Amino acid sequence: MKLPEQFGENVFNDSVQKETLPKEVYKELRATIESGKQLDTSIASVVAAAMKDWAVSKGATHYTHWFQPLTGLTAEKHDSFIEPDGDKVIMHLTGKSLIVGEPDASSFPSGGSRATYMARGYTAWDPTSPAFVKEGTLYIPTIFVSYTGETLDKKAPLLRSMNALDRQAKRILKLFGIECKKVATTVGPEQEYFLISEEEYLKRKDLQLTGRTLFGAPASRGQELEDHYFGVIKPKVVEFMRDLDEELWSYGILSKTKHNEVAPAQHEMAPVYSTTNVAVDTNMLTMEIMKKVAKRHGLVCLLHEKPFEGINGSGKHNNWSMSTDTGLNLLNPGKNPEENTLFKLVLAAVIKAVDDYQGPLRASVASAANDHRLGANEAPPAIISVYLGDQLGALVDSIVKGGKYVANKAAKGSIGVPESPIFPKDASDRNRTSPFAFTGNKFEFRMLGSQANVSDANICLNTIVADAFEQFADELEKASDLEKAANAIVSRELKAHYRIIFNLDGYGPEWEPEAERRGLLNKKNTADAVPVFYEEKNVNVFVHQGVFSREEAIARADIRLENYTKTINIEALTMLEMAKRDIVPAVSDFIADLCQNVASKQAVCDKLPCETEKKLITRLSELNDEASAEIEKLEKDLAAIDKDDIHPASQAMAHVIIPDMDALRKSVDEMETLTSADYWPYPSYFDLLYSVK
Repeated sequence: MKLPEQFGENVFNDSVQKETLPKEVYKELRATIESGKQLDTSIASVVAAAMKDWAVSKGATHYTHWFQPLTGLTAEKHDSFIEPDGDKVIMHLTGKSLIVGEPDASSFPSGGSRATYMARGYTAWDPTSPAFVKEGTLYIPTIFVSYTGETLDKKAPLLRSMNALDRQAKRILKLFGIECKKVATTVGPEQEYFLISEEEYLKRKDLQLTGRTLFGAPASRGQELEDHYFGVIKPKVVEFMRDLDEELWSYGILSKTKHNEVAPAQHEMAPVYSTTNVAVDTNMLTMEIMKKVAKRHGLVCLLHEKPFEGINGSGKHNNWSMSTDTGLNLLNPGKNPEENTLFKLVLAAVIKAVDDYQGPLRASVASAANDHRLGANEAPPAIISVYLGDQLGALVDSIVKGGKYVANKAAKGSIGVPESPIFPKDASDRNRTSPFAFTGNKFEFRMLGSQANVSDANICLNTIVADAFEQFADELEKASDLEKAANAIVSRELKAHYRIIFNLDGYGPEWEPEAERRGLLNKKNTADAVPVFYEEKNVNVFVHQGVFSREEAIARADIRLENYTKTINIEALTMLEMAKRDIVPAVSDFIADLCQNVASKQAVCDKLPCETEKKLITRLSELNDEASAEIEKLEKDLAAIDKDDIHPASQAMAHVIIPDMDALRKSVDEMETLTSADYWPYPSYFDLLYSVK
């Protein structure tokens, strides 16, 4: 691949637009993309014709409005370009077809915001995210709304949240004499994943139906030697990564970094940041491409947050910042942050927002899969806190507690040998256990799950920071002395929200009781985390900033609980099927053969020692009986739940069904360690984690 020439070759990007569109049309379109100017629909036909011609030249025969419904996935309905022309056909895309589509909305989740019988829905072009050609189809990024106007997707509220932050941030900047057309949030979502053999994957019902292993005794070797992280990449994985990079680059996705992650068979891809809605689109496309490329290599890409018990799960670190169209990063502290009033004000706004709305922020990353990951191994705990590092931590301490600020400047580092070059050291270390960590000129929100649509977290983050900006702007616009008023706000808000700042070990045993003493929320599962979202204060912030209507906000919380309930139900049913139909019978067969061995030995000589077999028979029989009793309990408890009543159902799933599943797994996993591999019906953790060479 000739990278510079082929980068973005499948994307209707700025250079293609400039080349194919009339000058005035190009300027109008770019004004919409770059400055948020309302789209002039009169140019749609010209853009559509150019887009179609370009797509056809790339081999496209169809187009689709590509959208992100509340399933958390993407959706598409393909229509061909062909139009009848006498006995022939022509290739055609109208301006109307570009701007709006009409997929059936009745089968997508709506959280009750739309009646089931109301089928009509509309997709509307998002010109700020470029169209692309994939597998013979032109993909047009769109939003998705119902006939009555409710948003039925994740992109529309994301765009609204970006507009809210843009609007309020510009009020702050204007007071400081900084003019700009747009303040955009930017995101660089790192993507962790597992690669396993497709042959082994196809032997596991749980992986195929739920994305994770519901049973599985630990392999003799996990990640305890810490030798997989940044280790030499296996040849088959190297081939996959090379193929993946080339495909991602062809779609203009800035795949920058690739490496082995901590757990065996775990890896990571990190992109360069981009505007948030584009970053969301490219991340959704990245996950799809990962799975397809893996299959070409005889592999399966697992994006579940916790596919294997006892080793690291996979997250998606959300590197979030705010920048103007003139290049000013609002989270850049500069060389002297103590003198940078604007930065201190922005920092105080973010800290205030995260503390005031820690509940919705936690709920925005909640899912059945992510519950298994948060607080385990390298993932941050479920408690929201902010890490500032030594430099900013000292600055905030000086403001909150008084005293002189002593800057912790970046220093030169050396390993102490003359051959080693002098290297610059950062002013602060990083904290891998913090959910929300400052990393130089951005915040890294580390709680997102690996298969999540990152819209949810960024909608929440943009909205709550916009709200803090609005409050600050309202106050500052009335001030006679801007500098004095701004510093007063900074001091007041940092003192008020100091509790959310935690610069130490989030895994330490002292943090949970300390967080409770501070009054911070600790919602360890989705069933407990999501209800916080229904609180009036939390709904109101989204309504006030124009991101959700009240009905849309409630609907999204309902959908999250409904999805959680359905996910656990599917996992429990899969677990029951595997245990009843495969595992218990297999263990019974092994016990029977052991008994036959004992009988055969004693038939030869009743004094032959058989204690090993008898002990094994006894323990396996006990465990098989335990597993059978746990199966009965799980079946009974599952049947007692009204799955349609999502609030009590989600509570029952979290506090009854999951403990039942854990108990069944414990018995089965011990049986796996005692049963001959010839009898065990599923590939082991060793087979799954170490089969790719």
